[in-house]
Amino acid sequence: MAEQTASPVIRDDAPDKPDAAVVRDALSVGVAVGLSGFAFGVTSAGSGLGLLQTCVLSLLVFTGASQFALVGALAAGGNPFTAAAGAFFLGTRNAFYGLRLSQLLALPKAVRPLAAHWVIDETTAVALAQPSRRAARIGFTATGLTLYVLWNVTTLLGALGAEAIGDTAAWGLDAAGPAVFLALLAPMLKSATERATAGLAVLLGLGLLPVLPAGVPVLAAALAAPVVLWARGRRATAGTGSTTGREKDSR
Repeated sequence: MAEQTASPVIRDDAPDKPDAAVVRDALSVGVAVGLSGFAFGVTSAGSGLGLLQTCVLSLLVFTGASQFALVGALAAGGNPFTAAAGAFFLGTRNAFYGLRLSQLLALPKAVRPLAAHWVIDETTAVALAQPSRRAARIGFTATGLTLYVLWNVTTLLGALGAEAIGDTAAWGLDAAGPAVFLALLAPMLKSATERATAGLAVLLGLGLLPVLPAGVPVLAAALAAPVVLWARGRRATAGTGSTTGREKDSR
């Protein structure tokens, strides 16, 4: 019989968290991450994108890791299509977040298209950490609004100030976005499978960086997940086989 996946727990009957506490949590995440939009603005301008292009990326794409991947690949001389493909695949994780949040938040259909634009790592983390649907909605909205406004304002300021700052690599600002992303991701790697996937992805990305065109190592790193899952499945099958063999021997 096929293993059934447990349906998401909708916590309508859970004790509510004070609204002020939820907003405080949301603001702490939104402000901390939103300020790194300045680094994106500087890095994007340094990679050759114009002010309008940089601001449109933040307004319409609004997923920091993908934006940094795109401008980083362009700055390294990568093909625009390869850079865009890497950013796209990195951003597909938000679709999986959306599947979970759609059931947790249960928003009216009229606002779902707008809410979908705010489905990113930070809003998902804050929403899932709340004890009830009401608190999750408040956390998602407060985080999304704070982060969207700050990210776009600081992107504009960063792009405008890029010429005054000079070489972004000398300041290390090009690493600010990925550093924030990793800081948010690290606490979520709780199981051995998740840690193995992350470790293999890092090895693939860094190992292939010197030999593949800019933007391609990001795509190759995505192979870590199926490889680890395949290895885990092989190990589970081998364990089941050895257990069955021992049972036969004992009969």
